[in-house]
Amino acid sequence: MGEHEKEPEHRLRRELPAEVPATAPEAESAAGPTPEAGLTGRERLVQGLWPPRVSRAQLIVAVLLFGLGFGLAVQVASNSDSDSALRGARQEDLVRILDELDDRTQRLEDEKTGLEKQSQELQSSSDQAAEARKQTAEKERQLGILAGTVAAQGPGITMTVDDPKGTVQADMLLDAIQELRAAGAEAIQVDGVRVIAGTYLTDSGKSVSVDGNKITQPFVFKVIGKPQDLEPALNIPGGVVQTLEKEQATVTVERSTKIVVDALRPAKQPDYARSSSQ
Repeated sequence: MGEHEKEPEHRLRRELPAEVPATAPEAESAAGPTPEAGLTGRERLVQGLWPPRVSRAQLIVAVLLFGLGFGLAVQVASNSDSDSALRGARQEDLVRILDELDDRTQRLEDEKTGLEKQSQELQSSSDQAAEARKQTAEKERQLGILAGTVAAQGPGITMTVDDPKGTVQADMLLDAIQELRAAGAEAIQVDGVRVIAGTYLTDSGKSVSVDGNKITQPFVFKVIGKPQDLEPALNIPGGVVQTLEKEQATVTVERSTKIVVDALRPAKQPDYARSSSQ
């Protein structure tokens, strides 16, 4: 009975792992301490800082800071040297330096003033040239209207003379042209013939010729000018209208805000006269 009770105890102990010997920790300590076991705090700090572990970004920042510091140091040293030189300079030298600075400033101001004056002159000459061209073109247009070489339009009147009996003569029509010119007519056209300064009228049978061009009835005058001046000039007592009506001609005058005078004369080159500016 006692043997049967002891048998399970021996079987269980055989299945359990072997107990760790009590001397195992001593064996580990006998292997020796770790490298950091006997270091002081300062020695551990030195080991953490050296050798340094620097990344690429930190190296670039360090180089930039070094360059910036070096440049600032050079600038400060340069200013210090300049200040030291000025502090040690004599009064005569300081006066001379100030005079040189004043002279240089004055030269720069004079140069600025000269450049501004040149700019203004160029601008003025450009404006004057443009204005001269504009005036020349306007004068050419005005002379072209007077010479009959360009067409014209503007307010004016239309005078129609109907002479069924053929009693109207060239001098009567010439009087009408002269009266219109005196009233301020700027352009005149009679039956498709432009009237200019050298225009002449002649009798041609029972009709009239203007500068050698025979005109037919009714005689139509297209006149550019101020209508308020042109019409009364024709209707004055004893004037053009009454003279023509005595010859049993019918005269009508109509005002208009737009009269077109488009009959042209060819430009004639003078044979002997030349511009005095050539």
